[in-house]
Amino acid sequence: MQQVATDPRGDALSLAERAYRAIRDRLVMLEIRPGDPINEDQLMQSLGLGRTPVREALKRLQYERLITTYPRRGTFATEVNITDLAYISEVRQELEPLAAAQAARRATAADREALATLLAELRAVADAHRDAAELMRLDLQVHRAIYAATHNPYLEDTLVRHDNLATRIWCLFVDRLDDMSGHVEEHSPLIEAIVAGDADRAGRLARGHVEGFERAIREAI
Repeated sequence: MQQVATDPRGDALSLAERAYRAIRDRLVMLEIRPGDPINEDQLMQSLGLGRTPVREALKRLQYERLITTYPRRGTFATEVNITDLAYISEVRQELEPLAAAQAARRATAADREALATLLAELRAVADAHRDAAELMRLDLQVHRAIYAATHNPYLEDTLVRHDNLATRIWCLFVDRLDDMSGHVEEHSPLIEAIVAGDADRAGRLARGHVEGFERAIREAI
């Protein structure tokens, strides 16, 4: 019997949601490169899903600026424009501290357990010699767990979309970035503050992390 895919909260995922998450993460991690054509039939085959859930997923991804459709040309992964970094950072510098603070206030016992598990994984990063793709996937996991712990679906959705766009920029310049593991390990004190319920400290650390990310990218350009 095929296992039903679930999200971190344990909820079963619809076929459209499974398609959306799988295609989204391929786009975010640049497994589908900027400017690449989006082939529905190939996605259906690789995901083992039908045309309807894949099309529903692509509609969402277009709204989230990860793909774009041109009349008579087709659908493509959006280009990564470095000039968008300032706009994305402007949003994240305001909302990431809010999310971290709210997570510290609202996280349930299950949220704190999930964050503690990620904290243990972060502490092992230095000894694990992980490659860039693994580190970026861990970074995405941490951010998404924090957003989920806010228990504000509107804030969570907004930040997931902007973190996805920021991660695409990160992936584009990953070969030029120094101390990538150090950037990911910066989340350790942030998670500690959230688990401890220290909203003020969590907010300060989140803002510093976003500012450091933008600075690192600009230095790498």
